Amino acid sequence: MSRGILLVNLGTPDSSRVADVRRYLNEFLMDPYVLDAPWPIRRLIVSAFILPFRPRRSAAAYASIWDAAGPGTGSPLLHYSAALQTATAAALDVPCELAMRYGKPSIAQALDALARAGVTELLLVPLYPQFADSTWTTTDVRVRKLAAPRMRVATLAPFYDRPDYIAAMTDLIRTHLPAAFDHLLFSYHGLPERHITRADPTGSHCLKAPDCCTTPSPAHATCYRHQCFRTSTLVAQALGLAPERWSVSFQSRLGRLPWLTPYTDQVLADLPTRDVRRLVVVCPAFVADNLETLEEIGMAGRETFLEAGGADLTLVPCLNDRRAWIDALVAWCQPGAA
Repeated sequence: MSRGILLVNLGTPDSSRVADVRRYLNEFLMDPYVLDAPWPIRRLIVSAFILPFRPRRSAAAYASIWDAAGPGTGSPLLHYSAALQTATAAALDVPCELAMRYGKPSIAQALDALARAGVTELLLVPLYPQFADSTWTTTDVRVRKLAAPRMRVATLAPFYDRPDYIAAMTDLIRTHLPAAFDHLLFSYHGLPERHITRADPTGSHCLKAPDCCTTPSPAHATCYRHQCFRTSTLVAQALGLAPERWSVSFQSRLGRLPWLTPYTDQVLADLPTRDVRRLVVVCPAFVADNLETLEEIGMAGRETFLEAGGADLTLVPCLNDRRAWIDALVAWCQPGAA
């Protein structure tokens, strides 16, 4: 049997042009794991209420961060994901491909390349530290569907609390901490609250009590909120931060349904009223910089914070192609390690 590795990140449009952004958003939002409504309702919402308006706004945002990694590099998420794949492939003596759950390179293209290389035993590595149906599950389901019957698939579990991941995150943040700062904000991509309760296998734990994320439960294995808080707690402890010097928030909400709180944009506006003038923000839901880190936090979020009275906002980059992150991933991809 021949072994291979498939790294999968969420995705990016082909360019910052409105047509490409519209195509990407359509594929993304029509996934039932992302917008969990029956197909006719999902099609109506996407076609009538989102695609006529959002692609133009999103295209302008993408244009502001295109080539952020350097001239001609295009999408930062694709650039850094490709660099990660190149470094991982160089360190492993097995075929290794990169795919995007939405957009290009597609999962089908990557699996075809692995099949041509003779791969029959596949390790799928979803590049999402915390579990969510809208990231981890949809990737796992899609890869398994397209890989069958050519390959047997094993999937790397979410790595939100792995010691080498926590060490890489801690070192990254410490490297970018200013000599003096008031507060460290861990901002995670948001999810609708019903995604959290839907993923709760007990049906009676998640979001049922204020301390649900710290009360032991089997639900934590598939609870995005718990895993976000766990990542943050472990990193804050490793940095030696007192509890009042760090907090957690959730960004990128869409629509009118209740999403995980507190909302990052509101936190950014509120922190200066609590004497936080010098703020550091890190986004541990992502391993590669993208629209949500560079534009939503680094540009729009900074503007919100400064207009509210803040003096300085330092955005910590994602792990991207840092050596410690590559070494951790390579270790996880060794036979028997996943």
